[in-house]
Amino acid sequence: MPAGWVLLHTPAARPLIMPLFEEHPQRRALNDEVHSRPPVPLNTPEFVSYLAFLHIDGSADLEPAHLHQLAAQLGLPEPSTDTGHVSLDTGEFRVRWERHSEFSSYTFFRVGDGAEPALQAVPAEWRKGIPGQLIVATQVEVRDADDVPPETVIAQEGHEFIPTVASQIASGAGWVLTDFRIVEGFSRFVVFNRSLTPRQAGRSVQRLVEIETYRIMALLAFPVAKDVGRLLARAEGELADLMDNMGNSTSTDDERHVLNRLTRLAAEVERSVARTTFRFGAAAAYYQLVRQRIEDLREVRLDGYPPIREFMDRRLAPAIATCATMARRQEDLSGRIARNSQLLRTRVDIEIERQNQELLAQMNRRAKLQLRLQETVEGLSVVAITYYASQLVQYLAKGGKDYLAPATPEVITAVSIPIIAGLVALGLRRMRRQLAAEEAVPSH
Repeated sequence: MPAGWVLLHTPAARPLIMPLFEEHPQRRALNDEVHSRPPVPLNTPEFVSYLAFLHIDGSADLEPAHLHQLAAQLGLPEPSTDTGHVSLDTGEFRVRWERHSEFSSYTFFRVGDGAEPALQAVPAEWRKGIPGQLIVATQVEVRDADDVPPETVIAQEGHEFIPTVASQIASGAGWVLTDFRIVEGFSRFVVFNRSLTPRQAGRSVQRLVEIETYRIMALLAFPVAKDVGRLLARAEGELADLMDNMGNSTSTDDERHVLNRLTRLAAEVERSVARTTFRFGAAAAYYQLVRQRIEDLREVRLDGYPPIREFMDRRLAPAIATCATMARRQEDLSGRIARNSQLLRTRVDIEIERQNQELLAQMNRRAKLQLRLQETVEGLSVVAITYYASQLVQYLAKGGKDYLAPATPEVITAVSIPIIAGLVALGLRRMRRQLAAEEAVPSH
């Protein structure tokens, strides 16, 4: 042991007592997460059947009861499904269930040299009732390289299985053969164990079925990408036509019509973005997992056969690149529609502002005309008020002519006319000034 190291759990060491710290409620769950779902050690020979079911119409909620049914049928204790993974050992076979975000997997293990796959040992009625929609079905055979030399299988000497993909794995400790084809409902892998430990064999098989699963899950985005491609081709052409119409528009009504069509197109593209963003993002994540699992296999190339890495680079990578391209085109088209819509709205707003300015100018001219008319009416009002007031003065003068002599009523009336007119004019002017002053004071 290097100097300075202390072994805490030796008999001579004092036990380490955990003080009563306040513990985070998720501490143990987070710590145990890195130890969950370990690979199942595999003996040689052993047969593995792997099934993956997509969650549809609430099928994930039915899985715990279905697993409890299997345990009861086999006389096993009821398993806990809260952790998202369950392992059962029936003696004749083992089963491992794992729940993922979009699918659940069932892996069945059976030791022996028999020709029947591991799935045949599972009760038929139970396996037929597994909830969900089958997306992956794979058979894996783990054989001893000394009993069945992999060179003879590769040379296709007396074997019905003709591999098209082959490589050594774990730096030469094992071989893997496959063709990535579905025959009688299952794809197939054959793993030859030359010097793999049971845990190495378990890890290798787990990586192979994960490669198969994540490959299919990644390809779920490929049909979506094709549909999006057709939508983008049509939408891009329509956007180009709308931009031509916008350049040729001669009135606000034309621009509003283009804006309405552009808004409908934007809604259609945004609806497509909302529906496909998750699928494209999931495809990229699944593809990254495929590449990581292939890296973990540590493949060694065999002459005349492509390894799994090369097969995926040639067949899977273009499909994922297509999905990524469609996702980028869709986002780019959404951005272009948004920019063009903003440009068109700006043009419409400018035109509306221009019309508003013309309307305000017309209102201003009308206000001036009304002011002039009002001033004319005020002049006539001065004349009218002066006339009626002078008549009153005349009646008063006639009534008191005996007291006003030698002034006659006519003279008094004539003298009162300019005085009355001046007073009325001054009164109206003062009234206008008061109204103008009230309008100039801001309201609170």
